[in-house]
Amino acid sequence: ETHGISFRIQINVKELLDKDILLKLLFHLPVSYPSTPPDISVNSDQLTRAQCMDVKEQLLEQAKQHLSEPMVHDLILWVQQHLKGVIKQSATVCNEKTTLSEGTEDGIWMLLLHLDHMRAKAKYVKTVEKWASNLRLTGRLMFMGKIILILLQGDRSSIKEYLILQKTSKVDVDSSGKKCREKMMRVLCETEVQSQHKRFQTFEVKEYSALEELQKEFETAGLTTLFSEFVPPLLK
Repeated sequence: ETHGISFRIQINVKELLDKDILLKLLFHLPVSYPSTPPDISVNSDQLTRAQCMDVKEQLLEQAKQHLSEPMVHDLILWVQQHLKGVIKQSATVCNEKTTLSEGTEDGIWMLLLHLDHMRAKAKYVKTVEKWASNLRLTGRLMFMGKIILILLQGDRSSIKEYLILQKTSKVDVDSSGKKCREKMMRVLCETEVQSQHKRFQTFEVKEYSALEELQKEFETAGLTTLFSEFVPPLLK
């Protein structure tokens, strides 16, 4: 009612070199849809980030031509028919997955989130791990006493995509056991990764028995300032 809905669609398009290109499209339909166009994110293991951005920009242009009428199906058909034309000016299709270490034109970004609680902890953790894997995000889901933090690193578009999922998906249950959205999440920090910051190579779920252990995790990653600015206040 307040956030709209988000959903992912995967389609295969036979394109360059007669190879199937798997496109992963994430649509976020705002409450005002279709009077307002959807937010769209495009990912593919066979395309470069620049090619994915080109496809996204073309889809958003097409969406503007369909305002006030349902458009997702039309957008899917359009990308199936025009993908080759959109990417033909870009570099050749990559055969290997783009790794985070290669970076992107947007740079690598970092996100620190604070969650108030997890009632259905096992399901919630599994969901966060799945999203991080799908979006190729690395980092930590950290538990220390009642403190729950999610620290993510990755492409800026993937970070934003994660935030949409976190805010709009039913990831937990309420006091009566009914599935519910995350309404008490706070974004503590969203910034570009700097040279002094170390990159996480994987996404891990970790529990810490003392604040000193949690602090050491941040310090090892070159994030001492981030820790001192945002974590101690959570204990008050």
